[in-house]
Amino acid sequence: MNDRYTVISADCHAGADLLDYKPYLEKRYHDDFDVWAATYVNPHEDLLADAADRNWNSERRLAELEADGIVAEVIFPNTIPPFFPSSSLMTQPQTAEELERRWAGLRAHNRWLADFCAAAPGRRAGVFQILLGDVDEAVKEIRRAASAGLEGGLMLPGTPPGSGLPELYARAYDPIWAVCAELGVPVNHHAGSASPPLGDEPAARAVFMVETTWFSHRALWHLVFGGVFRRHPGLKLVLTEQGSGWIPGVLDMLDYYHGRLVSASTKADTAEAKFGAGLAEGMGEAPSRVWRDHCFVGASFMRPHEVPLRGRIGIDKIMWGSDYPHDEGTYPYTREGLRFAYAGVPRAEVAAMLGGNAARVYGFDLDFLDPIAAKVGPTVAEIAEPLTEPPPDATSPVFARGASVRVW
Repeated sequence: MNDRYTVISADCHAGADLLDYKPYLEKRYHDDFDVWAATYVNPHEDLLADAADRNWNSERRLAELEADGIVAEVIFPNTIPPFFPSSSLMTQPQTAEELERRWAGLRAHNRWLADFCAAAPGRRAGVFQILLGDVDEAVKEIRRAASAGLEGGLMLPGTPPGSGLPELYARAYDPIWAVCAELGVPVNHHAGSASPPLGDEPAARAVFMVETTWFSHRALWHLVFGGVFRRHPGLKLVLTEQGSGWIPGVLDMLDYYHGRLVSASTKADTAEAKFGAGLAEGMGEAPSRVWRDHCFVGASFMRPHEVPLRGRIGIDKIMWGSDYPHDEGTYPYTREGLRFAYAGVPRAEVAAMLGGNAARVYGFDLDFLDPIAAKVGPTVAEIAEPLTEPPPDATSPVFARGASVRVW
C-alpha cells in the first residue's frame, strides 16, 4: 500500500492571458476583440501581478502543485474572457448583441481550457462555462465542451436578484439538466457567481463576504424543491468553495420544511396547504435523501471545525480543494493545511476526501495518478502529525484560529 496520499484538488482556477484568447475566438469577432482589448482595464490586481501566469503557465503550475503535494486538479475559470467587464458570469449582458459576444468569449475560454487540460493528460479536469440567457445555446455548448474532453463539467451561473433570469427551479432550464444527466456532466456551482450587485458603499465588501456563500447555497434548495433530480435522476450537483459545515444544519432545515409542507398539503383548510400543493409529487424524496443520492461538496481548504461533521455531510461526498492560485488557497502550505485539518482522522477517510471522491466524480484515473503521488504526495505519517503552529506567512483561512460552524 502506498504510504502517500493521492491528492486531487477539487478547486483550482485558471484562464488565458487576455490577448491569448484571440486565437480561440471565431475570426468574425477578431476585429471587435482588438477594439475591446485595446481599452480594457483589468479590475483584478492578482491578474496584473508577477504571479498571474500561474493561471496559464502549464509547466510552472505542474511544478508548484507537485511541490505542494497535489497531482491533479479540477479547474474553474479565473481570468477575464473576451467581451466581459469583470469575472465571467456576474454581470448580465444588456443587449442581444452583447449576449452574442459574451457567448463568443465563453466559447473561446472553453476552447483554451480544453487545450490547457490536454497539455497535462489525466491531471486536469476543466470546468466549462455557459450563460443561462439562451438555453438552446447552452445545450449546444455543453455537448461541444464535453466532446472536447472538459471532464470537470459545467459551471452553473447564478441567478442573482435583479438579473432578469428565471430562478434555477424553473422548468425553463430542464434541457440543461437533461443533457448533463445524459452525458454524465457534473453541474458545479462555485461561490461568488450568484450574488447581486451591492454598489460601492464602504460596507459593500463586508456584506458581500457575509452573504456570498448563502447566495451560492441557494442552488441546492432551488434544484431540490424544483424537482430537478426527480426528473433527471442521473444529475450530479457539486457545491464548491462554499464551506461544508453548513450542510448538516441546512439539510435538517430543508427536511423540516419538506415534511411540514407535504403534510400541510393534505389539509385543505390550513393556511399552509397552498405552499405544499404538488410538492411531494414534484420533488419526491426528502432533501437529505436527494443530497445523499446526487450531491457533493468541493470543500476548499476544509477547516478543523468542519471535519467532525464529515459523517453527517457524508465522507463519500467531500472533495478537498486547494483554491490554487488564489492567495486564500493553501499553496505553498498545503501539507500544513492538511495536517491542521485532518490529523487524527482515519487514513481511509482522509484518502477519500483528498482524492478518491474527486476521482469518482470527475473521472480521474487513480491507477495513473497513484505512481505520481508515490513520488510527490504527502505521506500518511506526515498528515497524521498535528500542526501546533501555522506558518507565520500563511494567508489561507484554513489556519484561522477560533473558527466555528457558520449558520450558512
